[in-house]
Amino acid sequence: MSMDPAAELPFFYGSISRTEAEHHLKLAGMADGLFLLRQCLRNLGGYVLSVVWNLEFYHYSIEKQLNDTYCITGGIAHCGPAELCEFYSKDPDGLVCPLKKPCLRSSDTPIRLSLFDSMKNNMLREYVKQTWNLEGEAMEQAIISQAPQLEKLIATMAHEKMLWYHGKIPRQESERLLYCGAQTDGKFLIRDREESGTFALSVMYGKNVYHYQIIQDKSGKYSIPQGLKFDSIWQLVEFLKLKPDGILTVLGDACVCTAPGKLPSLPTTRRTGPNSYTPAPQAATAKAVRPVSEEHVLPMDCIGFNPYHNPNEIKKLNLDRNKLFIDEVELGSGNFGCVKRGVLETKTGQLDVAIKVLKSDNEKLMKEEMMREAEIMYQLSNPFIVRMLGLCNAESLMLVMEMAACGPLHKFLSSNKDTVSVEEIVNLMHQVSMGMKYLEEKSFVHRDLAARNVLLVKRQFAKISDFGLSKALGADSEYYKARSTGLWPLKWYAPECINYRKFSSKSDVWSFGITMWEAFSYGGKPYKKMKQAEVNSFIESEKRLACPAKCPERMYALMQECWIYKHEDRPDFKKVEEAMRSYHYSISNKVKPLGAVAAAEPDMYP
Repeated sequence: MSMDPAAELPFFYGSISRTEAEHHLKLAGMADGLFLLRQCLRNLGGYVLSVVWNLEFYHYSIEKQLNDTYCITGGIAHCGPAELCEFYSKDPDGLVCPLKKPCLRSSDTPIRLSLFDSMKNNMLREYVKQTWNLEGEAMEQAIISQAPQLEKLIATMAHEKMLWYHGKIPRQESERLLYCGAQTDGKFLIRDREESGTFALSVMYGKNVYHYQIIQDKSGKYSIPQGLKFDSIWQLVEFLKLKPDGILTVLGDACVCTAPGKLPSLPTTRRTGPNSYTPAPQAATAKAVRPVSEEHVLPMDCIGFNPYHNPNEIKKLNLDRNKLFIDEVELGSGNFGCVKRGVLETKTGQLDVAIKVLKSDNEKLMKEEMMREAEIMYQLSNPFIVRMLGLCNAESLMLVMEMAACGPLHKFLSSNKDTVSVEEIVNLMHQVSMGMKYLEEKSFVHRDLAARNVLLVKRQFAKISDFGLSKALGADSEYYKARSTGLWPLKWYAPECINYRKFSSKSDVWSFGITMWEAFSYGGKPYKKMKQAEVNSFIESEKRLACPAKCPERMYALMQECWIYKHEDRPDFKKVEEAMRSYHYSISNKVKPLGAVAAAEPDMYP
């Protein structure tokens, strides 16, 4: 699961107020350029940089951008808060002075967690369990893969878990609740207004109850009219506990709701026709989530796609041919036959599917292999592996699989070189590493991992496919030895595969390195002008593919680890996935300077 990228910085204090930040700076001596970093109470994932200059305090908002970079308003974007602070220590670039001396936390001053930080781990698990019906390993994989996006989504709904949130109650009921018990100034609650989609803050002051509308603008930010704007309701409440900002008093004791609402699930969808979708019925307690742009939506929440659908619901070895509609459109072809687009009728609607159709003249020769592939796929259930829906034996033997509409990774990257960022490639390859880690744990060797066999459901979501060469290892075996070579993808194979026909998860790691190279080359062909004998000599002489032009150094270093000659010295997929995950959460695109001067706003951040 992701953690705050500033958590390891010794000058990061967490969720402290402006007043507390200034107190720490005073204790540290008030030297020019003295600084500390703290969480921003207004923007999710953002920070505030508090700086001393000429015995005065300046506070700069650091916003987290949609591409996960961080920047001070009008300044250069940086891939993390540490990199941002390092930059401003060398160049003030609009700040009152360069950052000179960090105000370090003392040993007895831990990082203070926000209200949300202290509960988000449990909320994430509850959300994933309720929304996608996942548990155990599958839940952990979903959280690891989507933690940054999920945390933001969860944060916007976190108010429903707070003791001060009462849901949809009338104004008169809120007053009754506030008058019960102690009637202290600042006693408050949040409720849904009768007008759908808006909230109200009800506050006690001078033995009277005052009601304030909480409005939401087009960008989704919340505020009291004429007040500051916040990414979430709970942030607005936490801010108003420190500063009144347009209301009569700071918020004090919460008027506790004795039956807090449950965390809502995202709306699901049901398919009613080959090209149409309608919302599925929602539970009475569910609340609609604010729409998110398609560019930044979670892959699993794209309309009409649910990778965590129960794989056993329609997985059958003998599908009814009358329920399967085959289009003439070919998605691809090979020695076995072709892959066609189709639609499968199920009890819950219609699904777009990909159908691997065996050529009639090859049926006797290839039927056994396709059955073997079906048997392997039948045993696999993982979000990052193409799901088999079943076999249909009619005019031809057909293997029916879930649709990955964006096609093979190498073709997608080759056709979209100008629009796919390095960060997106890292994200996709991280997903591939999670799928391969699952196969490794299940003792399956893929034997044909390549960019052509990584399919995209959406541009943000990748799945491993084509298990025609896959083998299950025996309980006491670390490798599989092939009896014959056949048509093998040798340029993706490790030395022990070529020389001794030995295949293991470690040889799949070598292939993963080649697949990474293809991805960061935007669909380039490995060893493009070399014949196989030349490739063998190239590898034996300890040479390796060069680093692609746009490939980050850490990713190329990981490729080189995957290409260690001795298989026992290569990392396993557990280590590969950990390396991919770590880099996935740290990398972002660099943005050109905006040319504007950063503005200090000392009164806006308590």
